[in-house]
Amino acid sequence: MPSPTLRDPQRGIVYKPDPTRGIECFVDADFSGGWSRADAESAENVMSRNRFVIVYAGCPTCIISISKLQTEIALSTAEAEYIALSQATCMRQVTPCMNLLIEISCVIDIPMPKPEVHCKVFEDNRSAITIAEANKFTPRTKHIALKYHHFRSYVKSKAIQIFPIDTKEQTADIFTKPLDERPFLYLRKKLNGW
Repeated sequence: MPSPTLRDPQRGIVYKPDPTRGIECFVDADFSGGWSRADAESAENVMSRNRFVIVYAGCPTCIISISKLQTEIALSTAEAEYIALSQATCMRQVTPCMNLLIEISCVIDIPMPKPEVHCKVFEDNRSAITIAEANKFTPRTKHIALKYHHFRSYVKSKAIQIFPIDTKEQTADIFTKPLDERPFLYLRKKLNGW
């Protein structure tokens, strides 16, 4: 039975906006986390899972949070993290949010730098950050599908900046795997405010 501090039906999400923070994205991946010896023949068991949380002004889940199976098999932790980084940032999530904020900032006073909108992305895998910031393919990364390299132009122009983050501080880690009570409570506080 979970301790009473883990569940409280009277609580929800506590919002304390910090206008200086802008858009932030916390990205994580679980490299072939579903792999099981009991069902080693199933390709789905070796697919990695993306997890990311995009927040605005430090307000959790006010924009989007996703946990989704990757569509192809990653060959390393760095590749799984890089795919998650690409999908979270440009492919479907962050750049549309950035574009929306730019468009509505003309009508509504949104506390963020104008006219430049940028996003801080936090990733806990240094190899994935290196791949994202590289200007060329290397023999070890050329096999990664081109669809995941498209966001490099955003990184190069600094519209998206990627920062390393300690795994213990990785907010998206709460969606990656079962956690012990202490790290779960810490990350839940970061996300929900309690």
